[in-house]
Amino acid sequence: MGDRVHAGDVLAAGVTLASAVRLAGARRLGLETPDFERALRVPVGADVGAGTLLARMGRRFPRSVTAPIDGRMLHLTADGDLYLAPIVDRWVVRSTLDGAVTRSDDGAVEVEGPAWCIEGAAAYGPDAVGELTIGVEGPSGDLPASKLDVRLGGRIIVGGARVSAEVMTRAHACGIAGLVGGAAPAAGLRVVYGDTVTASGAAGREDRPTVLCLLGFGAAVVPRELFQPLAAFAGSRAAIHTASARLFVFAQEEAGDASADAPDVALAGDYGGVRAVSGCEDRGEAEFPSEIRANAVRCGTETELVPTANVRRVRAGR
Repeated sequence: MGDRVHAGDVLAAGVTLASAVRLAGARRLGLETPDFERALRVPVGADVGAGTLLARMGRRFPRSVTAPIDGRMLHLTADGDLYLAPIVDRWVVRSTLDGAVTRSDDGAVEVEGPAWCIEGAAAYGPDAVGELTIGVEGPSGDLPASKLDVRLGGRIIVGGARVSAEVMTRAHACGIAGLVGGAAPAAGLRVVYGDTVTASGAAGREDRPTVLCLLGFGAAVVPRELFQPLAAFAGSRAAIHTASARLFVFAQEEAGDASADAPDVALAGDYGGVRAVSGCEDRGEAEFPSEIRANAVRCGTETELVPTANVRRVRAGR
């Protein structure tokens, strides 16, 4: 409680264990449990490799207990037996914010601190921390895979309207911390993250690329109201929190302009992506080509009616 942390600092670390195996200890050496504890060469809780000497007694005719597998020594029973469990995964939880720890217990570690923040539609992969870098000329540009190389390693790249599967895999191979784009194709997400991927995002500790979709899926031109503040923050430290699909930027308060209103976002007519719209007016109930009647809106100068459910504010809750 009260400790100061920076984005990327380790808050917790641990391992995932498989089923433990029981090893005969005191019985094998012919000792009582108190005497066996003094014969142990490795403390309970230590990580050991296969063949590691766990306990031994005798010189001319020695008797010993060795580890049959790589793992962690978990427990010494009252009978003097040992439990050894193989380690199948190691995990680390890092802070996503610069700030102070306001809660630290078995349930959670909470960090509070100031940051510029933008919420996206969904995020995939582990949390990422790095320098924010603009990878496209404008909000409508797509980030080409050929523009990514190892010199951008450790950075979070803003990639414009569309983040393809090729860009995701190349960015990961080059050590890039994360990608931020208007949208990502659903097929590309399935290629990288598997068939179980969902539209709500997938936070995890796996060795996968980190991607933040700001607007949706398919293709989506990032509105200038969102792109210009990101461009102004280029060179600042930033972090992607995948569980909440948020991008945090650690910059001075006067570095950004929060006065611009966020646009509305609507599904494209072919349902292959999303687009930014403005000036939406309620047009009451209407019948659509699918023969479904629903409340509709007309946005700006467009003549097409859009179902109200397909339009939302960028800053609205997901």
